[in-house]
Amino acid sequence: MKIIQKQYIVDEKNQKIAVQIDFKTFQRIEAILEDYALAQLMRETENDETLDINQAKTYYQALEKA
Repeated sequence: MKIIQKQYIVDEKNQKIAVQIDFKTFQRIEAILEDYALAQLMRETENDETLDINQAKTYYQALEKA
């Protein structure tokens, strides 16, 4: 596992209030979190009813009219 280089931001009482990380590391963390969330959503909905293309078009056209 890679060590994350970070800098702490402190207040006047020397209490940590924030962390700075480089942008590339932030982007990697963000991508991992998004992938994890998508996988969770896929697991939660794997037994949900699915629509074929025509059913989906009809459904979304009805939503636009409402």
